[in-house]
Amino acid sequence: MIEQSISIERMEQAVNLFGAFDENIRIIEQELDVAVVNRESSLKISGEGENVMLAVKAIQGLLSLSAKGEAIGQQNVRYIIELVRTGNEGKIAQLAGDVICVTAKGRPVKAKTIGQQKYVDSILKNTVTIGVGPAGTGKTYLAVAAAVAAFRDKQVNRIILTRPAVEAGERLGFLPGDLQSKVDPYLRPLYDALFDMLGAETYQKYVERGNIEVAPLAYMRGRTLDDSFIILDEAQNTSREQMKMFLTRMGFNSKAVITGDVTQIDLPADKASGLKEAMRVLKGVEDIEICRLGEADVVRHVIVQRIIKAYEDYENAKNGGKGKK
Repeated sequence: MIEQSISIERMEQAVNLFGAFDENIRIIEQELDVAVVNRESSLKISGEGENVMLAVKAIQGLLSLSAKGEAIGQQNVRYIIELVRTGNEGKIAQLAGDVICVTAKGRPVKAKTIGQQKYVDSILKNTVTIGVGPAGTGKTYLAVAAAVAAFRDKQVNRIILTRPAVEAGERLGFLPGDLQSKVDPYLRPLYDALFDMLGAETYQKYVERGNIEVAPLAYMRGRTLDDSFIILDEAQNTSREQMKMFLTRMGFNSKAVITGDVTQIDLPADKASGLKEAMRVLKGVEDIEICRLGEADVVRHVIVQRIIKAYEDYENAKNGGKGKK
């Protein structure tokens, strides 16, 4: 049993570090099996030697983020604990990245993990970025943030968001309403992200002007999209033909982001995923980058990470340790 001290210069840092009702410190104590006590202008960490060492690194990393103006929440704490556990504490400095976009309510949107930072850098650097990863890794939200930032900066004249209207159990023909009403549920996540970034009124104004378009993938056929930031969401549900059609819509001064999760394919069993094929075909093509986000990049509730991990373990066990086929 050993004890180490960490000095805290400002009270605001301590408040940010501890979180509401000391929830951040409780996570550190539970995850690393240490005790953390606040004494005047310092923290006392006690426990087994290796655990204390990891806790000190984690707290110092969190304090460095706090000093850069980052709000510390449960996601930051769990992610940094994982970084120090795997010997990657040197990467913590990369987490306080640039603001991608500011939402309608004034909230800055930033990458929250190393994987997300690489994904955002790829979007800014390349003409086509393919972002693949499980639910909750911010694939769509960060892409929409980058699109809004490019539009506000007048780098592009239009934002085009699209996804395939593939049935996951229900059929379009049996849904109520006209065609737009039938496809709107499939496009809802894209609407939500745009409303968050722009606000409902501003979004509607740009839609009426033709600066923003949210439509099913089928609507893209036969078009050439110049001066546009194009996002294809849920791309795992595209056919080979649809993916090729989409990729060949690119015009001058346009940028495309393709997002998907290859573990959630809703296509018939005999139909190949256009996303999986595109990842094989386009690997190594200049100005196209494939970014893989993983369990560690999930920024939703911690239970989402646990669910994803449980499914990965199940698939590995079912396939003799070879993962999902």
